[in-house]
Amino acid sequence: MAIAVKLDDLLHDRRMTLTELAERVGITIVNLSILKTGKARAIRFSTLEAICAALSCQPGDILEYLPDAAQEAEAA
Repeated sequence: MAIAVKLDDLLHDRRMTLTELAERVGITIVNLSILKTGKARAIRFSTLEAICAALSCQPGDILEYLPDAAQEAEAA
């Protein structure tokens, strides 16, 4: 996948559980878990904004672009 979700790292750095984040953001633990494991296909800006507010971070702290090997080969 070209987008990596670094939510687990942020939670660890902030010493916060997924349950605590879910309560602060108002999202189910299941949906946050799907996002955390990188299985989510999309995220609403309002959800991203709420997560950033709860973790005092920027969207780039949560999401990272990682080019696929196929894309890198095409660029070469």
